[in-house]
Amino acid sequence: MQTSSRRLDGLGTTIFAEMSRMAAETGAVNLGQGFPDTDGPDDVINAAVSAMRDGANQYAPGRGIADLRHAIAAHQFDNWGLRVDPDTEVVVTTGATEAIAGAMLGLLDPGDEVIVLEPYYDSYVAMIQMAGAVRRPVTLHPPDFRPDIEQMRAAVTPRTRMILLNSPHNPTGMVLTAAELDAIAQIAIDHDLVVVSDEVYEHLTFDTPHIPIASRAGMGERTVTISGAGKTFSFTGWKIGWATGPAGLVSSVAGATQFLTFTSGAPLQPAIAHALSRHGADYFTAFRKRMRQQRDLLADGLRATGMTVYQPQGTYFITSDIRPLGFDDGLEFCRQLPERCGVVAVPTQVFYDDVRAGRPLVRWAFCKQPDVLTEAARRLSVLAR
Repeated sequence: MQTSSRRLDGLGTTIFAEMSRMAAETGAVNLGQGFPDTDGPDDVINAAVSAMRDGANQYAPGRGIADLRHAIAAHQFDNWGLRVDPDTEVVVTTGATEAIAGAMLGLLDPGDEVIVLEPYYDSYVAMIQMAGAVRRPVTLHPPDFRPDIEQMRAAVTPRTRMILLNSPHNPTGMVLTAAELDAIAQIAIDHDLVVVSDEVYEHLTFDTPHIPIASRAGMGERTVTISGAGKTFSFTGWKIGWATGPAGLVSSVAGATQFLTFTSGAPLQPAIAHALSRHGADYFTAFRKRMRQQRDLLADGLRATGMTVYQPQGTYFITSDIRPLGFDDGLEFCRQLPERCGVVAVPTQVFYDDVRAGRPLVRWAFCKQPDVLTEAARRLSVLAR
């Protein structure tokens, strides 16, 4: 009896599940999985409670409740100058992860090729594979992790259908510049490609502003932009995400997601509509300031061990090179770390097809309270000896 389909070949259990299990078993400080240890604003929680008490507990509309779709459209315009129709150009999803799944399943056919920046968030690999498509990586290299535009252009073939972007980029923290976005846009236009842009860390940039590729010339009609509330408002467990873009592309995303979950989070959707409507520039500025302080606190602790630290421009992850500590295999290092130091991190090599490129790199999450980061740095200090 066959117990699994070929579309799952090689996917296995995510590294996040493995590392979080090790953290629970050993009592280690978990700097592996990217979730904050502080909840988001109280008024947003209260809005969810009120929605539950007011009866918002049955199925929400498949594309999301009107208030949230309008709030998302207003957010896109107020922050990035992007005009989207809340009725035809927005779909609410079960987190950004489902939006990615819907985009891959709804826009790709078997054999289509997808250009994607490597290292990549692991759901990209899974969903491209499940769609029967083929990924064509453009590898980002330290210390700056900038994309090689000529390599990206050379990766285009007659089978190329899509460019999948992630900026701010997980796990490297790289943020694409206007010049890079314009060069990528030109590739997409020249070859009539769809662009799917994962921008869940849009409000978490420190050294350079976030620019949606949909805002670049000629890109509004060919870009699906994905984001969500989990990272921005520290409600990762609520799984409220969205995709915006031209009606035809968004309809294809919605056409897939309707058969994945149909809809979700009925009382959470009005709460996120409240969050987007009530928490604007001042909230995002304070959020970035707090995360910058946490980034710098952890970066200093990592440098004190002797490892090489690559300062991220965005997200809430730091990448380090462990070779100065005498290690050259991040997976082995991370599997030893909980017992050795009482800290959990994630080996970056699992996000690469080119495992050699990522072997000495490790990702650390700094979306934790300062005292947690200080304790993690204290525990890691034994590596310096």
